[in-house]
Amino acid sequence: MKNTVALTFAWLLSTGAWAAGDVPAGEKLFNRMCGGCHQVGESARASFGPQLNSIFGRPSASTTDYQYSDAMRAANLVWSRQTLTAYLQAPKKVVPGTRMIFWGLSDLEKIDNLLAYLQTFQAQ
Repeated sequence: MKNTVALTFAWLLSTGAWAAGDVPAGEKLFNRMCGGCHQVGESARASFGPQLNSIFGRPSASTTDYQYSDAMRAANLVWSRQTLTAYLQAPKKVVPGTRMIFWGLSDLEKIDNLLAYLQTFQAQ
């Protein structure tokens, strides 16, 4: 039973089905740091960056309404908690040549909050 619980917990973390973090704090952070370029929600569309609805499990450079950089198209990533955390910490390290103008976020609690907020926009 103990192994089953541990495996289930590990699966939830790896698939992004379980989101640690504070959603309201993540929303404030998104609006302050990400909302100038990215949108989420029912009417989200690409602007200076791609819309981020259903980002978990989505291949990089896969939305059809955004012109991605050559670097992002070549990155061949699937966005998960792990890849998004690494990318938010150091975008140019994860995708050298990305056009995203963001220096990175080192505070893992803030990243968890942001990812918890983005998780609320996953398709069911």
